[in-house]
Amino acid sequence: MQLLKNVNVDWIGKKEIFIGASFLLFLASIVSLIIKHGPRYGIDFSGGTLVYVKFKNPPQLDVIRGALKQRGLGESTIQRFGPESDHEVIISLDQKMTVSSGEFDQGQSKIAETLNLSFRPLEAKSGKTDLNNLGTARLEAALSGIPGLQGVLKSGTSIGDVSKGVISYRNSHGGLVGSLDDLRAISGLTPEALSLIRERFYVGEFAIIKTEIVGPKVGKALQQQAISATLYALGGMLVYIGWRFKGAIYGTAAVIAVFHDVIITVGFFSFFDKEISLTVIAALLTLVGYSMNDTIVVFDRIRENLKILRREPLTSVINRSINQTLSRTILTSGLTFMTVVSLYIFGGEVIHGFAFAMVIGILIGTYSSIAIASPLLVIWYDYQARKKGLAKAANY
Repeated sequence: MQLLKNVNVDWIGKKEIFIGASFLLFLASIVSLIIKHGPRYGIDFSGGTLVYVKFKNPPQLDVIRGALKQRGLGESTIQRFGPESDHEVIISLDQKMTVSSGEFDQGQSKIAETLNLSFRPLEAKSGKTDLNNLGTARLEAALSGIPGLQGVLKSGTSIGDVSKGVISYRNSHGGLVGSLDDLRAISGLTPEALSLIRERFYVGEFAIIKTEIVGPKVGKALQQQAISATLYALGGMLVYIGWRFKGAIYGTAAVIAVFHDVIITVGFFSFFDKEISLTVIAALLTLVGYSMNDTIVVFDRIRENLKILRREPLTSVINRSINQTLSRTILTSGLTFMTVVSLYIFGGEVIHGFAFAMVIGILIGTYSSIAIASPLLVIWYDYQARKKGLAKAANY
């Protein structure tokens, strides 16, 4: 399908405008990164704690954020996780807020204490223990401290069996026990035993279902690996395109255009103070491949037309090649852009960074294939022609 017919735009004639605009945007990105001391790395790279919390009722993020701020954790990031009906959120604390004296589990403890203060029911004030936030060992120890509990369990059932049964039931119901009455489903637990448990326990409004901790050394190693992966990808593409088009200038122009795309995309993350996470690195590498492919399509048409239109000026050949591939560029880039915009709007917080990188990257990558990579070819060949002209003049 050809969306546009008989396009005749003088792209190369506007190369000074395109390159000037790109230079300003590139410079603004670099300045922003310098002022902010580099991009704002997420926990994947900087180290810290990710705490996954499930709530019994829909969580109010503003209430959680306010509670954390009162405890000195105002820089924490809170985002929904999974389907909205699961009532799950991720609370992330960076290394500065979670680590002191090498104790990496302080982040989870601070979050648990804060949520207990904000979402604690009346039963908690009477000295009862939250059943939803005890692990197997702590739960078994707490149950063992109930006088007479072992004697009212069914024959052959130990307190350890009851503890494991509670944890198993909790895990199979999304990490939360909704009511102590639900424990009737546990094998070996009698009504008398359940009555004793009621006197010591209550079921809280939330449960910490998982904690992920990234140390500073691991985060630093991931930073280096992410940078290396991007540079290796660019280096490999430079070699391939130089071989594929039998000219180093094609590979160099394509890599400069892609490098331009990556820096400007990272610059937008700096402008809007967004985190660089592992999913964002995945988006940047995807962008490298996408933008490079778009550039190769244009370059391939230029190479074909150079063989056919040998008497036409290079500027005319490149303009014609861009115009001939413009329909394909708009169709592929347009559909991809619609997809990533949908991801950005409807995909949720977890992939928000990935989608944002792709939205900016598709726009910048499509622009650079037309307005940066191709004009660089003209600039190079003009330079070579002037160089040859000066050499001939010197000989005379």
